Amino acid sequence: MASPRLETYCCPNRDAATQLVLTFQPEVFCGVCIGSASVSLLLSILQLLPKQGQSPRKMPKASSSTILLLISVCDILGGLGIIFRSTVWIGFPDFIANISVVNGTDVWPSAFCVGSAMWIQLLYSAGFWWLFCYAVDSYLVVRRSAGLSTIVLYHMMTWGLAILLCVEGIAMLYYPSVASCENGLQHAIPHYITTYAPLLLVLVANPILFRRTVTGVASLLKGRQGIYTENERRLGTEIQLRFFKIMLVFIICWLPNIVNESLLFYLEMQPDINGSPLKNVRNAALITWIIMGVLNPMQGFLFTLTFYGWTGWKLNLKWQKREIPWESMSTSAVADNGYPSAIGSSVNYQSNIHDSKKTTAASSQQTDEALSMLSEGSDASTIEIQIPSELHDLEDNDPDAE
Repeated sequence: MASPRLETYCCPNRDAATQLVLTFQPEVFCGVCIGSASVSLLLSILQLLPKQGQSPRKMPKASSSTILLLISVCDILGGLGIIFRSTVWIGFPDFIANISVVNGTDVWPSAFCVGSAMWIQLLYSAGFWWLFCYAVDSYLVVRRSAGLSTIVLYHMMTWGLAILLCVEGIAMLYYPSVASCENGLQHAIPHYITTYAPLLLVLVANPILFRRTVTGVASLLKGRQGIYTENERRLGTEIQLRFFKIMLVFIICWLPNIVNESLLFYLEMQPDINGSPLKNVRNAALITWIIMGVLNPMQGFLFTLTFYGWTGWKLNLKWQKREIPWESMSTSAVADNGYPSAIGSSVNYQSNIHDSKKTTAASSQQTDEALSMLSEGSDASTIEIQIPSELHDLEDNDPDAE
């Protein structure tokens, strides 16, 4: 699981609330983390691998499709970090015990604690930023303002902000050294803010962007054929449901973190967290702590279900050759070497008509691609999108046949 308490535990003089949760049944908690992360990791990889009876998954062309893949990659790598950290925690208790030594000379336990916690935080933080970029890109696609070049900007923003906030938070927490990082909340609060800032951004901004995208999708569907039929309404509902599922999975997986952090902060403000009046608060903090260990790693698999649906068990591991489009190349070569101005103005007139139809078809194809990207993973919506595109292609080919 991903929590700023992991970095705080690396401090020998950690606060009492962090000591409470991280020393409560550590073997059971790490076992829960390993089990949840392993299941999510295996099922996520299974979801992304090509399946028999399905067309092989191509490299995504649209930036939003690339973002969905990167979100899954961040979750998979974050899950690997959770498995590694929890395995070492269970398998080498004496090594972990050296983290608590105040004046110890062995730097490796502290290095492992800080490094593994930073790895988990960085990957999940990057996943939050990619999820925010997905909402932005979906909105821009509907507004016809996105393109393949924007993926470079998304990479710069996501990795740059994730690394910047992670390093800044860690530097503030461990200043001037790991041994004195919990001498006051002035060290911990900036670290908590930099950790939870991208999470809160997704919770607040993504629903607003998704809502505006759904509104834009309705206009896009009406403008595609000039009517708003039952198929268009169902496709709009599919896209709206897709966005709802994304936010539902995100809230389910990360709401326990916010609740747990609020409870621990409340305990930190009390003079004695072990008092009997705070028993219910302590129990609630420990329960949400275990829930975090289950739900945080499961985000990867749940997101693949939301993005692509259930893709099945039968894997297709056959390597397929990529065919070289000789026919299309030769056709274009013949078109380039054709006889110019042999028929005069009538050819120009027909070519102008053909170009205008091509422009209309290109605009329709761009609309269909945008809708297909937003509804990826829904077979019904893909069929509904492809049918009008084929009709447009047939209309364009009729004058050529004549």
